[in-house]
Amino acid sequence: MLDNMLNQIVSKVDKKALSNIRVLDLSRILAGPWCTQSLADLGADVIKIERPGKGDDTRVWGPPWLPGQNEEGMSDSSYYAAANRGKRSVTVDITTEEGQSLIKRLAKISDVFIENFKVGNLKKYGLDYESIRKENPSIIYCSITGFGQDGPYSHRPGYDFVFQGMGGMMSITGEKDELPGGGPQKVGIALADIVTGLYSTIAILAAVNHRHKSGEGQHIDMSLLDSIVALGSNQITGYFASGKVPARMGNAHMSLVPYGVYPTLDGHIIIAIGNDEQWQRYCAVMGRADLAAEPDFAKVTGRIVNRELLDVELNETMQTRDSATWLDVLEKHGVPCGPINNYEQVFDNQQVQHRDLRVDHEREDGARVSAAASPLRLSATPPTYELPPPIIGQHTDEVLSSLLELDRDELNVLRKAAVI
Repeated sequence: MLDNMLNQIVSKVDKKALSNIRVLDLSRILAGPWCTQSLADLGADVIKIERPGKGDDTRVWGPPWLPGQNEEGMSDSSYYAAANRGKRSVTVDITTEEGQSLIKRLAKISDVFIENFKVGNLKKYGLDYESIRKENPSIIYCSITGFGQDGPYSHRPGYDFVFQGMGGMMSITGEKDELPGGGPQKVGIALADIVTGLYSTIAILAAVNHRHKSGEGQHIDMSLLDSIVALGSNQITGYFASGKVPARMGNAHMSLVPYGVYPTLDGHIIIAIGNDEQWQRYCAVMGRADLAAEPDFAKVTGRIVNRELLDVELNETMQTRDSATWLDVLEKHGVPCGPINNYEQVFDNQQVQHRDLRVDHEREDGARVSAAASPLRLSATPPTYELPPPIIGQHTDEVLSSLLELDRDELNVLRKAAVI
């Protein structure tokens, strides 16, 4: 009977891909927390270190606030909640010697250490890579900064908006300059932060595998600028090949036509024609055999050269039916298309609902948290969502007593000294 119980426990643990990994998370805002949330979704034990009394900066980045708290309590922001599920919150003042000692002791029993302080800031607290490596030579230490650990800009602060501009993303995002509303435009999410968090996750997992083979830890140097530049790869490769600097094209595609947003009788839909066969099907559905037979439009190269003339014809035809009718008939004939949904419509969509892309939690303080699920689909070790975004300091006593064996008296002394 005992063997069966142990097998069940092992089986449950093994369903989490990273159940053997402990992450000490000194990051805040978005890039670092996005990385560690992905690791938590995959089963890692993520210990989020926060400032006593204040916590992660984004806790107060509201409204919107989390719904459901009582009138006396101030709820955390939805911004904070979006990137911090699955973690245990421990408050430690790292500016104190006692706090630094706690972090080092936790680092000794952790696999990954992640931080996003300005270059050099943690050295004055004895929490930089070289210091932590002395405590745990096999530690995987991931630093996330705006510009990286070296270079002429390395000590500059930076925010997502800055990197979307500096890294080229805004030069290719937005309507053409000569059209109404034209000009540079940032993406509607903090793209540099999110993609840096994703690249950081990849780097950490690579380092974990390297350590599994060699026993060696290492320092990972992640930069928002590096990441947003890398994201523009196909446009950059085209620039290197042609010498022609890519420009803003609104919803149009540089290499495909028709590929954009087209007006209908009651709104707009997306048409995304990827090859000449799809073009012929599209013309048939529209009842425009004349366009299908036109030599200037028959091949993708001709449609690119003559895109403005072609768009006049398509805009006129597409406005003869409403969006729902077009989408129905185009989908039935295998023509790539889609609606332009707001987020209410996204989560009303039957495919989104079928894929369980919404995660709901309720915290101990009554705050309700609903967020987007992880897009990762692993057959043996799928993401799990056991812990909601933590209340500040919610797990301080739990973690310090269970992992560092501090008793109640020791915790009280640290709390009175405002170390925790």
